[in-house]
Amino acid sequence: MENVSLLLLLFSVLGGYLLGIISGLLPGIHNNNFALLLVTLAPSLAEKGIAPLYIAVIIISNSVAQTFHDIIPSVFLGAPDGDTALAVLPGHRLLLDGAGAEAVRLSALGSAGSVVASLLFVVPLALFFETIYPYIEEHMAFILISIVFLMLASEKGDQSQEKGLLSKYKYKFYALSLFLITGILGLFAFSRESLMVPIISFGEPSALLPLLSGLFGASQLIISLFTSSNIPEESVSALKLSQKRILRGILTGSAAGSLVAWLPGLSSAIAALLAGLLMKADFDKLALKKKIPEPEPGLHRTFLYSDPAAHNPETLASSKEFLVSMSGVNTSNAIFGLVAFVVIGRTRSGAMVAVKEILGTDSLDLSALMLFFAAMVLTALFSYFSTVWIGNNAHHFLKKLDYTKLCAGVLIGLLVIVVLFTGFFGLFIFVISTPIGMLASFMNVRKSHAMGVILLPVILYFL
Repeated sequence: MENVSLLLLLFSVLGGYLLGIISGLLPGIHNNNFALLLVTLAPSLAEKGIAPLYIAVIIISNSVAQTFHDIIPSVFLGAPDGDTALAVLPGHRLLLDGAGAEAVRLSALGSAGSVVASLLFVVPLALFFETIYPYIEEHMAFILISIVFLMLASEKGDQSQEKGLLSKYKYKFYALSLFLITGILGLFAFSRESLMVPIISFGEPSALLPLLSGLFGASQLIISLFTSSNIPEESVSALKLSQKRILRGILTGSAAGSLVAWLPGLSSAIAALLAGLLMKADFDKLALKKKIPEPEPGLHRTFLYSDPAAHNPETLASSKEFLVSMSGVNTSNAIFGLVAFVVIGRTRSGAMVAVKEILGTDSLDLSALMLFFAAMVLTALFSYFSTVWIGNNAHHFLKKLDYTKLCAGVLIGLLVIVVLFTGFFGLFIFVISTPIGMLASFMNVRKSHAMGVILLPVILYFL
């Protein structure tokens, strides 16, 4: 590795950190877009004395910073990206309950804790996955089908008013139907990405933008519009979650995120599904011990788990723990994406593809790896404080706005973003996805089953 200028290294980290804020806060912009742009600019930057190593640091810092900041539009606007789609429901619900700032702070804590946990376990996990990776790759379809089976088998819906022998299978059937409908939609959209002609070209258009914006973003905003929700006057930022749950969320998310970083075709959203299943299982155990009260009349169900106990303290705690875990998933996945590149020579994200192309190598030496780890830690430190600050202050601006008009404005904004970055075919997919995303609320099943939009195409790919 060439001699490193600490000043240039710091500027590279800051540059990636600032790009991460932009890609995290603006729906439709992803760190992969900036990575592609930097790959294009790399030759001209090299002529100006900026070595490829510093450009790689910018890309890596950008990917880490985004995992901190992308929770903010998910919580405050209901506008997800591919990694935070499942955070929309619990995060937006906490916002409406006056705990939007707490939701963002929990997410930032989950990401920061994941950095520590990932670096502590990077060596044993690297050795472990290096050994079993060939077996995992050979049985990928079976692993994914097992995940789907666990999702469907754990669905209980709202059985409090149900009677009859087949009642317990009703919601599993609904969950399977939602999984298949979204899966077919995903197959249709991904097979026709070539029809997406963006008005603004900023990297390759992806079907994920209109699919996830409709299934998890617009659908939830429309439900909020029709249930007369309002943003409370206050937004609590104090942490009201036990240290045990926070630590468990960090460890669960870190483990799930480290897993998908080694597996081809999987995303952080699928890892979040695994974490979500664990959170749901934990809640089910609690529900067996305590009688869960029915929600007050007029209260709508917008949690990740469409449960009659939406305002029960245990459900609130489970939703908060899920936010911690999901954020840990995203950050851990970014870190272990680098580790997987070093250990098995495979790239599992757009950022790592860009790093590989810029550095022109299939492997990294130890000194370069340690430098990248240092950049990640420094970026995480900056990102934690800026994410918490934005989360604490976003409410002061939003509470001045009429919530109905805000929801309508965000819906229009999502529509415009979809058209700009995926064209009118993307708009078509967005319009179809939105009512399908609302099905979970009418079926009273977990909305995580809508991740069939990604899982079914990936399973069929490996079969």
